[in-house]
Amino acid sequence: MLVSSLSVRERSVPRWFYIIILRLVFPLIWLRLWLRGRKSPAYRLRWRERMGLSSQQRPSRQPLWVHAVSVGETLAAQPLIAAIRAQYPNLPLLITTMTPTGSERVRAIWGDSVQHVYAPYDYPSAIERFLRHWQPCALVVMETELWPNTLAAMKAKQLPVLLANARLSERSARGYAKADALTRELLTAITRIAAQDEATAARFRALGMPPELVVVTGSLKFDLTISPEQFALAEAWRAQRGLQDRPIWVAASTHAGEDALMLAAHNQLLKALPSALLILVPRHPERFDAVARQVQTAGLRVLRRSSSEAVSPDTQVWLGDSMGELLSYLSLAQVAFVGGSLVPTGGHNALEPIALGVPTLTGPHDFNFATINAELRAAGALQTVHDAEALAGALTQLFTDQAQRDAQISAGLAVLEMNRGAVARQMALLSRSLGRA
Repeated sequence: MLVSSLSVRERSVPRWFYIIILRLVFPLIWLRLWLRGRKSPAYRLRWRERMGLSSQQRPSRQPLWVHAVSVGETLAAQPLIAAIRAQYPNLPLLITTMTPTGSERVRAIWGDSVQHVYAPYDYPSAIERFLRHWQPCALVVMETELWPNTLAAMKAKQLPVLLANARLSERSARGYAKADALTRELLTAITRIAAQDEATAARFRALGMPPELVVVTGSLKFDLTISPEQFALAEAWRAQRGLQDRPIWVAASTHAGEDALMLAAHNQLLKALPSALLILVPRHPERFDAVARQVQTAGLRVLRRSSSEAVSPDTQVWLGDSMGELLSYLSLAQVAFVGGSLVPTGGHNALEPIALGVPTLTGPHDFNFATINAELRAAGALQTVHDAEALAGALTQLFTDQAQRDAQISAGLAVLEMNRGAVARQMALLSRSLGRA
């Protein structure tokens, strides 16, 4: 049962103000869910879980709670969860996400071998219900998802909290610094921080985290593994006549504002390489229909993956309107562009195509992966483009210059190999808290 951290007398003044603000915006939170459900109906389901209520039975042993916000964090957690299951085979796992796409990934990867619900919103009553029901033995938070009431409740129950694969951009650090008193309070609830890089570690120390509790372990993303099923799907696609002997590039995880740039670059590429195929993979499923219309407006022949039809030789854009198949798309490609980077979103993971031996391009707005991408650029493993014209030029160069492609591939694989081992280092930190669980 949750103890008194959520009682009136033990709430700090900064957290009191935080809770008041949460209560004021409560109707807006539910309105936002409802509105998002217009494009993605899954947002209108399982609302009880978001308030800490669950119909699922609690496991007989206290589970380890792993929180991964959405798809990216869930994929990053894969190697760590595999290591946890290998070292602690009898430890139940409870995985929470905040988004339906993250939920789908959890179910696709682990099925019923783990328990999964949406994470409760950071209201004291929701957290109390959640913890009373599930009674976790510890919490692993993927990357950076710091909720004051959740952390306060974990601290009150003297439960360990590991911030795994932590990354903190300069922009986010400035935001936390503005709420200095609240930030310092929530940091006292964190047992250890496994930072991806020294820049992240330094920012947490500057915010008030004791230096001895911040350890630079590297990024779990360097320990990426590709499942046989993902390779098998790519090989099945490769047998299609419309995919054979063609220059293929993937625009991965694109955001609104980028798709038009991808299509403009592809139209330019087609002038030099008429048989080129773009596999366009929007980040969010609610955009699939709009992007399909955008391709048609651009005058390009499009086939949707969801149609289950085979790609034909005259298909110019294959729209990846599916979930969980990005690595299979990338396995088909000779070049990849990583989205969220030609618009100020912060970018996505360039290590996925690089691990598959695919020369990779990104835009300049990659602050979510600033340290990793800087290392890749310095090694010659990642190119940056700033607009559609530059993207088209880089694509043409990579498709026509085998030596440059090979050099970029070799550089990327060398960086990956040099940085592997984050799983073992983060498991060592987690094991201190779990002991012989």
